Amino acid sequence: MIKQKATLLLADGTVFHGTLIGKPGTNGGEICFNTGMTGYQEIYTDPSYTGQIVVTTTSHIGNYGVHPDEVESDHPCVAGIVVNSFSEVFSRLDASGSLQDYLVNYGITGIADIDTRKLVRHLRSKGAMNAIISSEFEGNLEGLKAELAKVPDMNGLELSSKVCTQEPYFFGDENSAIKVACLDFGIKKNILRNLASRGVYCKVYPAKTKLAEMEAWAPQAYFLSNGPGDPAVMEYAVDTVKEILETGKPVFGICLGHQLLAEAVGIKTYKMHHGHRGLNHPIKNLLTGKSEITSQNHGFNVVREDTEKNPQVEITHVHLNDNTVAGIRLKNKLAFSVQYHPESSPGPHDSRYLFDDFVSMINNN
Repeated sequence: MIKQKATLLLADGTVFHGTLIGKPGTNGGEICFNTGMTGYQEIYTDPSYTGQIVVTTTSHIGNYGVHPDEVESDHPCVAGIVVNSFSEVFSRLDASGSLQDYLVNYGITGIADIDTRKLVRHLRSKGAMNAIISSEFEGNLEGLKAELAKVPDMNGLELSSKVCTQEPYFFGDENSAIKVACLDFGIKKNILRNLASRGVYCKVYPAKTKLAEMEAWAPQAYFLSNGPGDPAVMEYAVDTVKEILETGKPVFGICLGHQLLAEAVGIKTYKMHHGHRGLNHPIKNLLTGKSEITSQNHGFNVVREDTEKNPQVEITHVHLNDNTVAGIRLKNKLAFSVQYHPESSPGPHDSRYLFDDFVSMINNN
């Protein structure tokens, strides 16, 4: 691969020079970092990363190519990627192609050969911020700054209605005894696989679907998916969750779904300094006393003080690194949620019992 120069510019004026990977061009978004040692294809195709440039802290990216079974949506969702050492050559025998070709085919621009350790330390200190990657503004920093100024702020940005399915679809065995309506705010495929493997027939609905349409299918329960953007500006979703709770049917939320459940019962959310993104985040289950290692990807969280003061809510899980709320359940409803990703993909399987808990809740109801 003939190396072409590229530039990464952060909103605070910090500049990194490296080489282009993916498609030549210019693209911006909020820059964040993921500490996972593997699973780059699952990360890049996770709809929750929409509008974000992802820095991967593991040194080598691209070395095992890409595989059609390792996607969480139909295409990459990231606004760009930043890596240290990029490999166009891959060694896995059953890979379908190189990561370089994959990025080019889907129009993703990235940058390699930069000090990602230095960049991540900077982001941990200064916090998440907007950034832009370009192969087109070499020597024209002022022009690149003007392009960066056009990138929208993630705070106050609604993205779920843009990335979700536009038409309802089914997933699983139609002869299953359990029917669950899944509100798609940017749902990962492995969530649906985990539900289907437990005998759940899913109907996935667009983010702005009204309750009446979902109730017409007569589901036994509701699932609130992960997704990108700021939950505080998703009034349409919060209103729907309030209506779902009034049905008395079981509800399970993951990540953004967790935040929307919290907002529906009066708990505010906030934008984190730099978020939680990786595969080794320690969580304690306060109900069992056990700990679990989890996969996480979120830049917003629920306000702990609001949660503790709410008589309807019990905190069920906490993040052991910073003591933030990682799970809740409603005392007067059949509803619970977690801030992390029990479906993993990539990541450990410690938390997949939550899908079993959801199915048990449905059967008992």
